Amino acid sequence: MQGGSSGIGYGLKYQARCISDVKADADHTSFIAGTLSLKEENEVHLIRLSSAGTEIICEGLFSHPSEIWHLASCPFDQRVFSSVFSTGESYGAAVWQIPELYGQLNSPQLERIASLDGHVGKINCVLWWPSGRNDKLISIDEENLFVWSLDCGKKSAQVQTKESAGMLHYLSGGAWDPHDLNAIAATCDSSVQFWDLRTMKKTNAIECAHVRNIDYDLKNNHILVTAEDESGIRIWDLRMAKVPIKELPGHTHWTWAITCNPEYDGLILSGGTDSVVNLWFASTSTGDESTSESLLERQAEPLLNSYSDYEDSVYGLAWSTREPWIFASLSYDGRVVVESIRPLLSKK
Repeated sequence: MQGGSSGIGYGLKYQARCISDVKADADHTSFIAGTLSLKEENEVHLIRLSSAGTEIICEGLFSHPSEIWHLASCPFDQRVFSSVFSTGESYGAAVWQIPELYGQLNSPQLERIASLDGHVGKINCVLWWPSGRNDKLISIDEENLFVWSLDCGKKSAQVQTKESAGMLHYLSGGAWDPHDLNAIAATCDSSVQFWDLRTMKKTNAIECAHVRNIDYDLKNNHILVTAEDESGIRIWDLRMAKVPIKELPGHTHWTWAITCNPEYDGLILSGGTDSVVNLWFASTSTGDESTSESLLERQAEPLLNSYSDYEDSVYGLAWSTREPWIFASLSYDGRVVVESIRPLLSKK
């Protein structure tokens, strides 16, 4: 199914790559997005979907030092998030707290809870444990994995342990296994590496060419999805990871972002440099109560919808945890679009 966007738009002032669902907000469907301007003062936008679902409301606009290359919301405190940023000459990462707004739109400065210092190379991402409270953070640069102990109350972060990926490997990102607190997957130049955080040793790897993004399936143990330049989208069962269990065609240019739905089995979003967001259905289970029966009947048609009303590459995607039939996308020109897939879930 092909079609333009029927969603609700919101414009950031500058170019942007990063958007994240605010998981800990139990009252609103909300997101944070960050800008990527080398010359101007960068901004973090806290936005939410109105209760009627008809408009996007800016809850707060905050100045942020340097270009924002990665954002991730804290899963247990809606006012806390992490960012990876660049001055143009060096990279840094920090954990921030959004100040109390008291009805103000242009609010006080973000409060820096902790700086994740110690990296010497390009920092790619900061990972939070996917749900609930945990005091550990992971940051990944091109050569190293850092495990941090974060204390928001004391406003500090200490390196708990670190490990190098090795001279021949260049790390580009990763994902924390939502089914195992002690396991993460890290993307490399030609593979996905799996690490045990207790020993800080690699436990396994699968060969993938030019992996741009990965995500674990929250509903199914052992399922990982990869977005690759040459092979589109691959779905892996990590118990038998020599070959993928499913392959999807991806995008007409680089498939850049991918994310699995937090509630509905088999629903996958992908975004690419072809200025398109694709919604896929590729269930790996025989049946699931959380998946619409009408979708189960359409397994021969993995592409459910294409959202093509974008003028630039789509680098940012985020499902809403609170309302899992809603997602937000962010194109490089700073345009946020919030879409509902509920009509597709109920379509017969």
